[in-house]
Amino acid sequence: MTAFPFSRRRLLAGGTAVLGSTLLPLAAHEAAAAAGDAEAWQPVMLPQARQRDMASAITGQRYRIFVSVPETPAPAAGHPVLYALDGNASFPVLALMARTAARRAGVTGLAAPVIVGIGYATAQDHDSKSRTRDYTPPAAGAPAAEGGADRFLDFIEQELKPLVRTLAPVDPRRQALYGHSFGGLCTLYTLFTRPAMFQTYVAASPSIWYGDRVVLDGLEGFAQRVAALPGKPSLLMTVGELEQKRPADARAGSHDAALLQRRMVDSARDLAARLQAGGPLLERVRFHELAHEDHGSAAYPAMARGIEFFMN
Repeated sequence: MTAFPFSRRRLLAGGTAVLGSTLLPLAAHEAAAAAGDAEAWQPVMLPQARQRDMASAITGQRYRIFVSVPETPAPAAGHPVLYALDGNASFPVLALMARTAARRAGVTGLAAPVIVGIGYATAQDHDSKSRTRDYTPPAAGAPAAEGGADRFLDFIEQELKPLVRTLAPVDPRRQALYGHSFGGLCTLYTLFTRPAMFQTYVAASPSIWYGDRVVLDGLEGFAQRVAALPGKPSLLMTVGELEQKRPADARAGSHDAALLQRRMVDSARDLAARLQAGGPLLERVRFHELAHEDHGSAAYPAMARGIEFFMN
């Protein structure tokens, strides 16, 4: 039997010293090669996507607009369009989903939508200050920096939609709005107060609790507003299972009280049941409680459910 100069214990104990003399030159060589190759690295580009910053004369704010148009031919009536709030974060996900849908259009027979992300001129995924201003409805006692939803919706209707119409043939009768959290709140507010703006509404984890549930005031007269439309809109609401309770293996924390007070799951479920019980008020009302998802993670399956709901 061949005798090795080091015992296993000594090899493990001195491994850093023994192996280091071999690995350090290799690491230095790789670092040098990487440095020499630095110019080969390029920013990642999202295919079929473009963006521009747009100043609004209505809100006085600046928005970053992201657009992806399907490469498939437009239907006779034009492409359907999905407008997504928090566009910095939501647009890349939805744009890739729409591209996948376009590739399968020959099999499914479904027209992939144009995706329009409405974001902000920032490198961050979310602009908390701006989205709080734009996505919240007027509420008694709310800070002056909040409650700008009506001006924001005017911007979409009067400034953004005309711009999108210059980029591709679109179907004005197949338009959708997606929003998560405060964006979901804004989506519900739009449906209740301006149901003609879109035909499909996807409210993910809507912050119904905001302003002492002021968004529900929009249900007053909602039936009359819908009755005046040529067609009834549809609504999908989603919420994460863990948005009202902590996971069983998580430590108790101060956020537990806020979860219970906001009643994210119960409020969304109760509102869906109320709308479903209202007779033929809406074309479709769907509610999904997303298992094992919390407030942040629930946005992603909500996008997948939302684009499927819209296309069908």
